[in-house]
Amino acid sequence: MPELPEVETTRRGLAPHLEGQTITSVIIRHPTLRWPVPQQLTTLLPGKQLHQIQRRAKYLLFDTEAGWLIVHLGMSGSLRVLPANTPPGKHDHFDLVFANGMAMRLHDPRRFGAVLWADDDPNAHPLLASLGMEPMTDAFTAEKFFQDTRTRSAPIKQVLMDSHLLVGVGNIYASEALFVAGINPKTQAKRLSLARVQRLCDAVNITLERAIRAGGSTLRDFVKTDGEPGYFQLDAAVYGRSGEPCRKCGALIRQIRQGQRSTFYCAVCQR
Repeated sequence: MPELPEVETTRRGLAPHLEGQTITSVIIRHPTLRWPVPQQLTTLLPGKQLHQIQRRAKYLLFDTEAGWLIVHLGMSGSLRVLPANTPPGKHDHFDLVFANGMAMRLHDPRRFGAVLWADDDPNAHPLLASLGMEPMTDAFTAEKFFQDTRTRSAPIKQVLMDSHLLVGVGNIYASEALFVAGINPKTQAKRLSLARVQRLCDAVNITLERAIRAGGSTLRDFVKTDGEPGYFQLDAAVYGRSGEPCRKCGALIRQIRQGQRSTFYCAVCQR
């Protein structure tokens, strides 16, 4: 599914076109996504201004004068900015139409995405309230992550993907960050020293920032707001490269299963 870099890429793509614009209408074509789309949006949002688009984990938060629209892309969703009169396709479920003649359109073939509403603080919403630290922010420190993992005997790869501790690090970027940090994904989280945790936190930030600059990963269903696929996965060091030589040492990249997900790593470079 779209991970943090894909969602942040989407936010950055939408913001210049939509922030400061006035909403003129809301079109709900298929209200049955992962949760029902609130019908009151059609009367609540017209005439309101979209002040700002924020991101929390993999959720996009749209600050309007009436409250907050919360959008999750699910497994295959994407948001596009296009002329409002563009005919909708089969999987175009939701439009936010603006006074400048443009619309933000949610395309979601699998309907696992979500369009939700919060009257006030969106971070208090039940889906967001228990989320962990946000990477690439001052809140994400090695000291805090070190303390949070002292009782965690699970492999560090799985702990990295626990959104109650750290948000937005999905399968692709967890494998990549562990390679950058030189840490074996099978290592118990509680056995990492503070120095190694610091290296890992730095690697998480480096990997995510690199992916954002590249425009997100090349997941099959993901497209940016301009319709072009991201391309970070083309430059992946380990993910999806099972049996290929490591670009650092030449050893073959290994693939294992952890928590029903594929993990890729170099047994020589990652200890």
